[in-house]
Amino acid sequence: MYENIRRLREFRALSQRDLALRAQLSLTTVCRVENGQCKPMPRTVRKLARALDVTPNELLSGQPRLLE
Repeated sequence: MYENIRRLREFRALSQRDLALRAQLSLTTVCRVENGQCKPMPRTVRKLARALDVTPNELLSGQPRLLE
């Protein structure tokens, strides 16, 4: 999942700061989740998925339709 967040973020041409703003999360949270330093809470997964325009299942499965 962690690498998937980075790939989706880069595909959307977003910085970590941009993603944090879109997801209404702190930059620290986005950095830690993306780097695998913490396991995100379900609410955080939903916010990240919404900000990246994918479903939470796509985000967690590593199979987003955009990257196929």
